[in-house]
Formats: sequence, C-alpha cells, structure tokens
Amino acid sequence: MKKTVKKEVKKGRPVNPTSNRQLRLKELEEKRANGELKKGRPIVEGSKRQQRIAELAAKAEANGGVVKKGRNIDPTSKRQLRLAELEAKRAAGTLKRGRPSTKVEDIEFELDSDGETVVMVAK
Repeated sequence: MKKTVKKEVKKGRPVNPTSNRQLRLKELEEKRANGELKKGRPIVEGSKRQQRIAELAAKAEANGGVVKKGRNIDPTSKRQLRLAELEAKRAAGTLKRGRPSTKVEDIEFELDSDGETVVMVAK
C-alpha cells in the first residue's frame, strides 16, 4: 500500500496584510480586545434630550419605577362607569357574550300561480 499525503489548499483570494482595510480591521480588533471601541453616536451631556431623560428617571424613581403617560382617568366619567359595570358583571359571571339571539319564525316557500316563481310566505 502506498501512503497518500493530503495537501491543504487555501480557498479564496489571498489577503494582503498591509492593505488599508486589513490594517483598519486589525486596529479595530485591538480596540475591541482592550474595550476601547466606541459604537454609535456619542452622548452630548447637557443636551435637551439628556435633561428630559434625567427628568423621566427622577420621576420614575419618585413613583416607584413607574412613569405614567397620557391624561389622568376620570373615574366618574360615563365610559369609566360603564367599564366598571362590565368588569363587575364579568367577575360575577352574569355578562352575556356575543350577539343577542333572534327569534326564528317558520317561513314557507310556495310556487306562484305560473309555477316558476318562488314566493316567501311568513306566518
């Protein structure tokens, strides 16, 4: 038996380690390893957005981590009273669901005197 030796062949296009792109990638990798890589847009301290974020954080801290949005709910409004009534019915199990049932009447169909036209007769 003969011994066969497999030769590994590199696939793809050869990389030039001194190219601008490779140098930039190497520099980014070093920064990433050191934790110096900054991503995204830098934060400007004292900007209106940062002030608003700080105010929201202060509100959340004062209210136990919750910041309410929108208008306050008026518990005496018609809508809130109706919603409270529906919730009470749901809790009691007396809420009817779906469309109301309709009365079903007996409907008969007859042929007209000519024998071809169908006429509906209600009782």
